[in-house]
Amino acid sequence: MIGLAAAVAAGFLLLAAALRAAGASLVRTPRAAALHDAADGERGAVIVAELLGDRPRIQPSLSLIHSALLVAAALATAGVMGALVDGWSLAAALALTGVALVILGELLPRSLGRRRPHLIAYRLARLLHVAVSAGERAADLIKDEETEEESVGAKNGDHDREDHEEIRMISSVLEFSDAIVREVMVPRTDMVTVSADLTTSDALSLILEHGVSRVPVTGQGADDIVGLVYAKDLLRLVGVPPNAAPLSDISRPAYFVPETKPVRELLREMQSSQVHMAVVVDEFGGTAGLVTIEDLLEELVGEIVDEYDTEPRLVQPLDDGRFLVDARLPVDDLNSLLGTSLPDAEWDTVGGLVLGLAGRVPLVGERFEFDGAVLVAERVQGRRVERVKVGAVPASRE
Repeated sequence: MIGLAAAVAAGFLLLAAALRAAGASLVRTPRAAALHDAADGERGAVIVAELLGDRPRIQPSLSLIHSALLVAAALATAGVMGALVDGWSLAAALALTGVALVILGELLPRSLGRRRPHLIAYRLARLLHVAVSAGERAADLIKDEETEEESVGAKNGDHDREDHEEIRMISSVLEFSDAIVREVMVPRTDMVTVSADLTTSDALSLILEHGVSRVPVTGQGADDIVGLVYAKDLLRLVGVPPNAAPLSDISRPAYFVPETKPVRELLREMQSSQVHMAVVVDEFGGTAGLVTIEDLLEELVGEIVDEYDTEPRLVQPLDDGRFLVDARLPVDDLNSLLGTSLPDAEWDTVGGLVLGLAGRVPLVGERFEFDGAVLVAERVQGRRVERVKVGAVPASRE
């Protein structure tokens, strides 16, 4: 009997560990890569691509099933320990068993899955599919009562028309709390920079040309930001000879932040430090872009435009019902435009989506169909997609 209980405990633990490793591998797998592998006949890639098509349901479903398996393993193990020891020895054994279950069923499998994206997810694709389906059904049972309460509230007119604006603002605040710096920054390719080798008069000419108030100063290249130069400091030198001093004399220290930093934290830091602009760096220490307080506030309240802004339109309707969009357009804005559900977890912008689907720099005129949308690379400049023609898949082809 004890042997059977031990075998049951080991089986539950093994399933929990396999599910945790597969789940960690799954969320680290880009859907575009899974689609490409599925086209190449990779076993399990089709199931993985299907699961990644609805990312929000993956983690809650897997976590629910994984927790249930660990609890079952713990109960079976407790039964075995209770039959073998008692007293303080039992308490110590249960404590050690709990630690072992966490390490073997959670920490080690998760670490393994993160180091092996694609591979483990493909091998355990069927287990993932069953677990996600079962977890989703269990979660639906839990939510049934909450849904009924919400329906009653809606029938009673809890949300009047005059409340819609408050609801929209609350939604913006919630989205703001989840956003990271990479989603709101000015990308490196759009940055205006000035070389440290230039003089103050050259820097002033560049600032006047682009209409900016602060410019990063670069040393050996775009990844070597050595400071920031302020228009206010440059203007003080106008008419004061000599007007050709090196920028290093007036540049100020740059403020660096990682691209994964939550915007709510950065906003508080910039307010307390009285910093208006920050240089964004990627995981390798290279320059990813820059962000200002205005960029952070626009994420919360919407676009802030003044009389000097000449930002081109991001969306231009075409006569055939399609749209010509700037590649910087966020993917969720494209979803609102087309009524689609293109994933925005892996790609922040339409340009990133096209690059992900192509797996390389696309050719001009190259066409992609994905989740009910048609995307055509309209303009490609070097390694960068600049404009994309988008539209819905014709009804006859869906």
